[in-house]
Amino acid sequence: MRCLITGANGFLGSHLAKALAARGDFVRCLVREGSNASSLANLPVERAAGDVTKPETLTDALRDIETVFHLAGIRRAAGRQAFIDANAEGTRHVADAMVRAKARRLVFCGSLAASGPSTAQRPRIETDPWCPEEPYGESKALGEQIAFSYQGRLEVTSIRPSRILGPLDHENLTFFKLAKRGVILMIGGGPRPLSMVDVDDVVAQLLLQADRREAVGEAFFCSSDETISLEGVMQLAATAMNVSARSVYLPPWALGALGESTDVITRLTGTKLPLNRKLARQLLAPGWTCSIGKAKAVLGYRPVKTIAESIERSAKSYLEAGWL
Repeated sequence: MRCLITGANGFLGSHLAKALAARGDFVRCLVREGSNASSLANLPVERAAGDVTKPETLTDALRDIETVFHLAGIRRAAGRQAFIDANAEGTRHVADAMVRAKARRLVFCGSLAASGPSTAQRPRIETDPWCPEEPYGESKALGEQIAFSYQGRLEVTSIRPSRILGPLDHENLTFFKLAKRGVILMIGGGPRPLSMVDVDDVVAQLLLQADRREAVGEAFFCSSDETISLEGVMQLAATAMNVSARSVYLPPWALGALGESTDVITRLTGTKLPLNRKLARQLLAPGWTCSIGKAKAVLGYRPVKTIAESIERSAKSYLEAGWL
């Protein structure tokens, strides 16, 4: 396979680049000028400077490319339009450039956030309507719709991962920091189940969607076989770090108020705090779960790592890197 990875220097992108290079594929990594690409150091990959929000930078990157893994996007922004520009219109720019370059398959990386939260009793399935609750999820839903609008000109498939765990991931670091200090959050009104997935299992499904004919024209959730609560995640993290931790009860209203307060502090000082209104709202949802029945049946996907194993190797990587 001759492939291009957008967002290649990110957490998921760098793991994917490593896996593709290990199996002998030609890998070109799209990296924005000035961004940190240390995660790609020592990998046998080719780098191309480019930005999905600047279509003129994509032409050279797509030269002689067959498959594009479109992972580039933003998770934090000052306003809705920035999400739309990067996550939705950026997808249009990539697809347009692929058509011009006569590339073949577009593997779009969506998100469970595009579907919105689940109930505590029923996981999300692929045919459920879009119900994003914030601009990031809205932009990922729109990005997937744009990607599939190119079906017929491109072979399009979409992966929708749940919350991803793995070595040196930043998104879950806050929970590990609290656990390291001996604090486990127990949010009232639970149980609030979560779907989570190891980064290596996401990479495995990305490869299936790039290789399998059955993936074309289809979207698939990607997760582990298990669900867990936030309290469970933090307890496993504490155990992995050999920390004796205590549960701290937090009423839902208090978490919401904390999220509002930290957003005010961020606006006034410019300091980004680990908790914000968006995260508080996510944690207060009745559930964030998805079914992987379709990926199993159509792609033969089988998650390998348990959530406990993923949390243990995440904790180990944070400790070794001095992040905790």
